[in-house]
Formats: sequence, C-alpha cells, structure tokens
Amino acid sequence: MKKISTKIWLFVLASIAVTVMIMYSLTNYLYERLYVQDAENSMIEVGNKLATMYEGGKVTDELVADVDRYNSYANINVFAVRNPRELSACVPFDIDYDTLIGADERQELLKGNIISKQGYEKRFDRQVISVVIPLVENQRLEGILYLYFPLEKITELASKEVVLLILAAFIFLIIMGFVLFKGIRLIMKPLRQLQLAAKKLSKGDYSTRVETNSKDEIGKLAATFNEMAQSIEREDQRQRQFLENVSHELRTPISYVKGYGEAILSGTIKAEDQSEKLQLIVREAARMEKLTNELLQLSRTEEQQLALQAYPLPLAETIREVASMMEQRAQEAEISFVLTLDDDVIIVADELRLKQIFINLIENALRYSEAKTEINIRCYIKNNQVIIEIEDQGIGIPKEDIAHVTERFYRVNKARSRADGGSGLGLSIVEQLVKAQLGNLNITSEVNKGTVITLTFPIAEEIE
Repeated sequence: MKKISTKIWLFVLASIAVTVMIMYSLTNYLYERLYVQDAENSMIEVGNKLATMYEGGKVTDELVADVDRYNSYANINVFAVRNPRELSACVPFDIDYDTLIGADERQELLKGNIISKQGYEKRFDRQVISVVIPLVENQRLEGILYLYFPLEKITELASKEVVLLILAAFIFLIIMGFVLFKGIRLIMKPLRQLQLAAKKLSKGDYSTRVETNSKDEIGKLAATFNEMAQSIEREDQRQRQFLENVSHELRTPISYVKGYGEAILSGTIKAEDQSEKLQLIVREAARMEKLTNELLQLSRTEEQQLALQAYPLPLAETIREVASMMEQRAQEAEISFVLTLDDDVIIVADELRLKQIFINLIENALRYSEAKTEINIRCYIKNNQVIIEIEDQGIGIPKEDIAHVTERFYRVNKARSRADGGSGLGLSIVEQLVKAQLGNLNITSEVNKGTVITLTFPIAEEIE
C-alpha cells in the first residue's frame, strides 16, 4: 500500500503534468486565434483593397504592375496573375495547381468567394498561409490575386525570451519542489506521530499522547486520538482497580472458609466449637454469594442486558411493602420509618427492580443511622415528575465524596469493616437500575446531620 506522502507527490506531479498540457493547449490555441487568424484577416483585407483596382474584363498589365509595385514594399507577398497556372513562375516555391485550386475551389472562386489555405513549405521550413481572391466578371474567372505569408513558429515569436522562460521555469520547479518537500514533511509530521502513538497504544502504553498544535483536520484527529487514549487509560485503570477490589473483597471470606474448613477437617477445632465456626463459614460464603450476585447484576445493567417488565404500579403501596420487609431490621437498630406517601401516584416501572432499589437505599440508611432516629420516606408529584425521597439522620457523606459514592467499590470511610460497610456496589447498582427505568438519582448530604437520596421518574402519562 502506498504511503500518503507518495500519494501526495503523485498528485502534485499529476497536477503539474495536467497544468503543462493545459498551458501547451492554451498556447497553441492563442497562437492560432491571435497570430494565424490575424495574419489571415490582414491578408484578406489587403487582397480586397487591391481587388478594387480591377475594373473588369481582362486583367491588364497595369494591374499586374501595380500589384508588383505594392509587393516590393509590403510584408505580405502578393501576385496578380491572369491564369492561376502562372503562379509557379511567380512564387519562390512549387505549387500544385490542382491542389491549390481544385474543382470545388474553382466553383467557390466563380461565386466570388475567397479561399484560404495553410500548409507546410519545405523551402521556408514553416507553415505558409495563402489567400486566393478571385477577379470575376460575368461568371468568368479572369484572374486571381494570390497572397501568401510564411508563419513564424511559436519559438521564433519568443526567440529572445525562450531561454529565459525555460530557465525561469526550471528555477520555479526547483523552488516549488523544495517548498512542496518541506510542506509535505510538515503535514506528515503529526501523521507520523499518530502512527507511532498508535503502535505504543497497541502495545499497552496507554499514557501516550500526541502533541496538537493546529486546529485543522489533522489537529482534530490528534485531539480525538488523545481523547481515545485517555478514555482507554481511564478504563484500564478502572479494570485494574476493579480486579484489585474484587480480589480484595474475596480474599477475606475465602481465607475464613479455607482456614476454618481445614481446621475442622484436621480436628484442630474442638467439637463443641465447630458449630460456631461452621456458622462463620456459612456467613462468609453468603457474603461471597452476595458479592458475585451484585457483580453479575452490575455487569448486566452496564451492558444493557437487563430485562425489564415495566407496567403501571401504585408507588405508595410498593414503598409500604418494602418498608414492611425492612421493619424487623429497623426495630433491631431502634430506627423508625416515617412514610409520607401520595396514594394517587402511579409509576410505570419493573416492580422487582424498583423494590431492589428501595431495599438497597433503605439498607444504607439503616446501616449509617444512629439509634433513636428516623428515616423519612416521601413520594409525590412535582413539575410533572414523580419524586421519591429517602432521608436519614445518619453520619452523612463528606462533600468531596458525594460525586464518587456511586462508583464501584467506593467507600467513604476506608477504615470501616466490610461487615459494616458492605461491598461498595449497592449505590452503583441502584444508579444503573434507576437509569434503566428512565429515572435520575441525586444525593445531598451533610456530615453528622444526614443524607437525602432523591429519585426522579417520569409520571405514567409521560411515558410512551
């Protein structure tokens, strides 16, 4: 496959060749139109003026003499003859009479029409243009005026300037070649940088970037490449962090299961203590199961493989069902629910996924709230949208962490135990489920005062 620089050079050379051909054609056209045509018109004009001296009848010696005298000082050669065959004795080159005045030409002359011809003459080594003007009376050709003029060649017209013209063209080509060489190198430089950067990127160097100093198409391409490289690098970091987090999350329960399982099998743990250790193994296995289920759920929602069965739901009833499910845990934590619900609110959603959203959010509120506090759950319609608010009076979230709490495995308090802090996937799953049902998630919080999770969904009438 040809390089783009080779294609550019071929294009430039082809353009030059086409330009030369066009200039050559234009030069010949101008030569014919301006010089040859002008010479022919001048000869016809001179011939017509001389023909006015013919008074009819036979061509007299006086007319021939007058034409000869004019021929002595004119730049156009002109002869008056009674018989066209006598031209061979007048002009300094051979004339084929039958070629000069054939049957068709003789008929034109008898009609009084002028004949113009052009041909190469060896004696002059150039083209010769000739004009035959008839002297006619009573439809009888009494004689002719023959005018001829050797045409100068194009090179002769510019004989003094040809060498200078060729030299100037040669110098111009050298200068243009140098300018084109530098220009193509300058244009190709960012493309070469892009090529090298792409090779580095393909080998795993996601930090590679291309300098962008222009705003043309190549500059925009380089900027797009940098954005792509940045996105790939960011995604690679996310994948690495994801794998680290998963392995970190699984390491502890696996170590518990492996360690206590081996201890039980080896008889290291007494029989009366085995029941407690087996409960711990079951608990850690349940944690691993929950983590893998959450990862699978998150993967499906991110890849948009989540199958939703949306239909109209009475929102207040759904929230009450979830609150009833969580009541036992709330009582154990000495936290009470305060429900302020509009029973007329209808939402089109997947009931199972909607309950999953509420369970995750209420679990978070219970986990981070102090005893003897309340969790307020509200739903209402505002500005043609369904608004759901879950407000707790817990420890709150620092302002700098709010934008990151929906990221996978993100924890506000890194020192909290996994038993207390969860897997860090709950809000990521909630956000994906909310988006999948055309909703929005918003979090506002203040440290030591509490957090408000606001969900916004379109009302049933607004969904097509």
